[in-house]
Amino acid sequence: MLIHFFYELRAAGVPVALTEFLSMLEALKQRVAFLSAEEFYYLGRMSLVKDERHFDRYDRVFAEYFEGAERAFEKIMAEVPSDWLRTLGERLMSEAERQQVEALGGWEKLMQTLKERLQEQRERHEGGSKWIGTRGTSPFGAYGYNPEGIRMGQDRSRHRRAVKVWDAREFRNFDDNVELGTRNLKMALRRLRRFAREGAASELDLDGTINATARNAGWLDLKMVPERHNAVKVLLLLDSGGSMDDHIQICDELFSAARGEFKRLEHYYFHNFIYEYLWRDNQRRQVERTSTEQLLRTFNADYRVVIVGDAHMSPYEIMYPGGGVEHWNEESGASWMQRLTQHFPRLVWLNPIPQDRWQYGHSITMVRELVGERMFPLTPGGLAAAMRELRPRSSAPAPAETEPVD
Repeated sequence: MLIHFFYELRAAGVPVALTEFLSMLEALKQRVAFLSAEEFYYLGRMSLVKDERHFDRYDRVFAEYFEGAERAFEKIMAEVPSDWLRTLGERLMSEAERQQVEALGGWEKLMQTLKERLQEQRERHEGGSKWIGTRGTSPFGAYGYNPEGIRMGQDRSRHRRAVKVWDAREFRNFDDNVELGTRNLKMALRRLRRFAREGAASELDLDGTINATARNAGWLDLKMVPERHNAVKVLLLLDSGGSMDDHIQICDELFSAARGEFKRLEHYYFHNFIYEYLWRDNQRRQVERTSTEQLLRTFNADYRVVIVGDAHMSPYEIMYPGGGVEHWNEESGASWMQRLTQHFPRLVWLNPIPQDRWQYGHSITMVRELVGERMFPLTPGGLAAAMRELRPRSSAPAPAETEPVD
């Protein structure tokens, strides 16, 4: 069984060596991991994966080969007894039943009621409409339904109606080494090319050499120029986790294409919306963060900013302090987005949700307004339009070093 797992990892591009596989088998023989899927997951990752960039590939193979067992490792952070959130079966409500369930009536009311429930509740509840529990219509708990609720102890989103999530979840970095089946994303990104020659003279200038040699009565006179490269600087901000799990493949392809096209590329991750900090590595997002203020001080206004996200969230996450699903943000997401758009005049938002569905998401409309209607679908055509939006607007002719955009 494990031999097939070894070959699946290699087929997925994880450079696993036979000696590493034998080391894992020896660790299993010594019962380093014993009767625990969680222990085996981490033992395998520690033994077989040498580079953190391949964690995502390992997770995908593990999830497929062992039928998603890694999802059982997420931990609940709320101070709510775990037996309150256990379920014997998920309640599946009809559309008519869901329409009869009413929300509490706003963000302040929801948070105040949760505080009261935590103080009053003393036992587990199931199938109700008031207490923290499971399989009911209460705004607090898991495996039920409410138009506006706080999700606790549930492995993943089901109805995507929660306005706050009380879990510490692990997100994946996007893979920058994915092989594209087509070159259409790369071709769209090339519309943002602006070539320049900078640095040491290391490349032969053939035309200059011929001209100088002719002027020198036939004596060879070599001329060198700096290597030509794409001078555009790009800041890529990527939404990860939650509803973005549906769009991992296209984001992997975009990230890989961008890494190949732009030498001056910086990237950061966020979840749902941008608040007071971002991070470079989803595996260490709780301990290694970059404040948004520092990002604004570090990167000049000449950077082109590309934000990638589905913009699908509760409106509270955008407009309210404390609306962030995983932490209490002192300032609203809208205020941070206003700072970004003011600092970076060349900013676009790429949305992987099909454009014909944008009208059904209130949060998508709000984000479009915040970015000045510069939201584009994450398709080759939408990406090409976004790159045209990022190009400097000038009536002057393009420099001689500029490549044709098409």
